[in-house]
Amino acid sequence: MFSLSANSAVRFEPPSRLAFDAEVDRTYISQIERGVANPSVLTLANLCYALNATLADLFTPVKIAMPSNGYSRRANRASPTLKAPKSRLR
Repeated sequence: MFSLSANSAVRFEPPSRLAFDAEVDRTYISQIERGVANPSVLTLANLCYALNATLADLFTPVKIAMPSNGYSRRANRASPTLKAPKSRLR
């Protein structure tokens, strides 16, 4: 996944200007950002040219990591309690 909005914000230009430079409709840019549209490689290349970036820049992974606070999460400490199977005889 990639983010056009992050690259667009760096340029401080509205999406309509980016759409004009990339020769696509501004609603299509919005659809790409929301993950609704599937742009072709040619469209991505045009967007990269308008953003003054490379295709590799679009696909670099975004690191979203929370710093460790030293505590283990409750979900990691959970252990299921096993119950003894019940007898079918009463």
